[in-house]
Parts: sequence; C-alpha cells; structure tokens
Amino acid sequence: MAELEADHDHQHQTTKPKKHVAVLPSPGMGHIIPLFELAKRLVVFNHDIHVSFLVINTDEDDSAARDQYLHSHSTHPPGLDVVDIPPVNVSDIVRDDMLILTRICVMVEESLKSLKSVLIKLGKPEALVIDLFCTGAFEICSELSIPVYSFSSPSTAFLTFSLYLPTLDREVEGEFVNLPEPISIPGCSPIRPDDLLDQVRNRKNDQYKWFYLHMSRLPLAAGILVNTWEDFESVPLKAIREHSFFLQLPTPPVYPVGPLIKQDEPSSSSDVECLTWLDNQPADSVLFIALGSGGTLTTGQLLEMAWGLEMSQQKFIWVLRKPDDADASSTFFNVGSDVNDPKSYLPEGFLEKIQGVGLVVKSWATQVAILRHPSTGGFLSHCGWNSTMESITHGVAIIAWPLYAEQKMNAAMLTEELGVAMKPVKGPGETVVRREEISRVVRLLMESEEGEIIRSRVKKLRDSARRAVDNGGSSHNSLSCLVEKWKNEIKP
Repeated sequence: MAELEADHDHQHQTTKPKKHVAVLPSPGMGHIIPLFELAKRLVVFNHDIHVSFLVINTDEDDSAARDQYLHSHSTHPPGLDVVDIPPVNVSDIVRDDMLILTRICVMVEESLKSLKSVLIKLGKPEALVIDLFCTGAFEICSELSIPVYSFSSPSTAFLTFSLYLPTLDREVEGEFVNLPEPISIPGCSPIRPDDLLDQVRNRKNDQYKWFYLHMSRLPLAAGILVNTWEDFESVPLKAIREHSFFLQLPTPPVYPVGPLIKQDEPSSSSDVECLTWLDNQPADSVLFIALGSGGTLTTGQLLEMAWGLEMSQQKFIWVLRKPDDADASSTFFNVGSDVNDPKSYLPEGFLEKIQGVGLVVKSWATQVAILRHPSTGGFLSHCGWNSTMESITHGVAIIAWPLYAEQKMNAAMLTEELGVAMKPVKGPGETVVRREEISRVVRLLMESEEGEIIRSRVKKLRDSARRAVDNGGSSHNSLSCLVEKWKNEIKP
C-alpha cells in the first residue's frame, strides 16, 4: 500500500511541473535591469513559474557592472536561473562610428544565431519575453511553437509612438524633425518634433532602419508588457486598448506590470561614505545628480554645472563622469569602469569650495539607496525610464536633463503633463545651460513653494505606484492575468 501511495504521490508531482518562461534582454544595463526585476517578480510572485534569464555576451560590452548585478546572491530568488547565451565575437562587424542602437542590434543579431539551440536545451519554455530590440526571436520561436511577448522598457507613450511609426513613415516625406506641427498619435498627447527620440531623427541612417524594423514587428507579439501602471499613464493605455487605430493594427494585449525597479544593489566603500553623509543632512535637503548608466556631459556643460551647483548653495551629491564632447551616451557599454579623476576636469578649486556642502562620486553610485534616503529632496536626472520609475517610486521630485534616446519625450511628459519635474532652459543661441539658470532651477526645486507643490505631487504618485504592485493592485492583477494565461496554455 505504501508503495502505491508513493507511486501516486510521484504521479501527482510529475503531472504538474512548474511552468517555464525565458526572458531575453538586449545589451546595456537600462535594458537588463527592468527585465531582471520582472524575472524576479515572476518567481517570487508565483511559485509555479520557473524563469531562465538569457544573457547576451559579446566582446564589445564591458560586463563588470552587469555580472555584479546579475550574479550577486542577494538578487537571486530560487526558481530563477541566469543562462549565458554562447558568447560571440562582433569586433569584425561593430565599428567605432556606429550609433548606439545600430551597435546593440548587430550584437543581438549575431547572438540570436544560437537562440534556437539554447531554447531546445532548456526544454522549450512555455513563453519567451523579449525586449524591443530582440525581435529576431519571433521567427525562431515560431519554428518551436513558443509564444513571444514583447517587453517595452520605456513608457507607454513611447510604445504608442512605436506602434504608430510605420504609418508615420508611410505618410510623411522628408524628416520628422522638420515637421511644422507636433506629431499627433491617435488618442495621445502630441509630440513636438524637437522632443522626438534620437533613433527617428534621421531616416537615412542605419539606426532608423533598425528601429523601424523592430517596431514594425510589435504586432507579432502574443502580448506587450510595459514598465508602468494604470494611474500613471492612463491616457496612452486607454488609447492602445480603445482607439480604432490601435485596434485595427491589431495591437496585442497590453499588460502594465510596473513599476519594476531595482530593489537593492551591492555597496562599495564610496556608497557607504555617501549614505553616512546623507544621514547627517536634514530631510529633503540634498539634490542628487546622476545621468544614468550611459550619460555624459560636454566639457563646457560640466563646467557650467559645477559652478551652477556651487552658486545655488544647496547640498548635493554628484555622480561624475569624465566629459565627452562627441557622445552623450559614451559610457553605455562600460558602466562604472570609465577612467575617471574628477580633479583633472573639474574647475580648479571647486572641490575645496564645496566641502561640507557637496559630495562628488566617481562614475557610479547606489542610486536606489540614495533616492530612498529621507535626506534626498530632488533628483537632477537624464529622465531615462528606469531612473524615472525609481525617482517616482521613492517620491523624489525631478530636474529634467535629457541627453539621448527617448529622454526628451519623457522629460516633456514629466514636466508638462504630470507636473513632477522642472526643466532648465538654454538661452537663445546657447549650446549649454548657463550656471545662473542651473542655480535658479536648483533653488526653485529645493527651496520654493513651487518646488514644494511638485514634491507633494510626486509623493501622491509614489503612493499610487506602491498600491499598483501590492496584492490586488492594478499591476499585480495584470501580471496575475498573464501568469494564469501561461499556466493554462497547453504545450503543443
């Protein structure tokens, strides 16, 4: 009898194996972080899901920061495996003059040549979640009968533009940036030509062709996950679900599952110094300045920023990188490992002048820990979507300093639609924001009544973000709905 019971138990266990989902980001920390946070949430959120997180490896990206993040023990719940795709050498096909997206797409295309064998070795997962620039996986997964879901790491507003792009491409001659009027996306806020993302500013280059190719494949997805929540982007979400334009595409079901943000990260000795310094500052008194994993300032702008911060007389922590006059995203592929001695490029005497008021940190800082610290009262940010989600989730008001990609679109949304950010302006004919303007905006955010109003708006959104991911919240329910779909789908 005991043997029969044991056999019955064994049968019971084997009839219900865990559902297996694979997740595939393209290179770059801005793409890896939200998808890894999604992978973690899936296994913690539902113990019947096992996730394989696939990592692209090439000789072109410096993987130190990535490996530290992906392989740190604190970030690994059971049921989540990090799987390296066989490394590829792309040195013969990647050129120094390639724009950032072209470089990413070439790296992905070469790496996906082994995707089929990786998925077969993993036992053909129930689903594959890819980021926007991995659409070569559609064809491969079609052969294996694996449904593919797209993950949009930027905003839903960016997603609506991306879905509209093939129509825009067909209807507009010449360059989009030369259009006399803002671009009207059906059911959404119009986009000024000046705020368009870098990837569509020149239709003749390879970057535009790659971007167009990947975005035109979005309707092939079984669903689209977005790092946002219902109350935060209700207008573009409503447009995607209800406007006849998006319904006719047809647009796949959209699942808002955010905010997905980094919870914790390993601390270095400079991080400990930062946090100890913050412990001794009054609440909401410190401005945090950080321009994302890839962002750099020009030499002229860095000098104006330094003197503007000093003039403002506000407390600050500045994550500083060597200036680059050619490329605002120059550290995208070597996060935290740039050669960096602030004394060699900061104005003479600056570090002495700011002693006790400001703190300069080289290359990289533990952004999440600084943003959630009670002394942090403002964030001068490049407005990348991950940083935007982190800032709002921790209730920190923003000074918008967009640099590249879709950051101008995000900055416009944060300042004009949501009223949670301020934006400094350049004078007529100026190539840099002057120190007087930087000082004015910093003081406005940190000291004025207007800054106080912005802060209270951000704190309301912070509470809304927390509700969205809590049990029964909109993003929690959206993810539940998707997981149930995966669990009920029968493998062919």
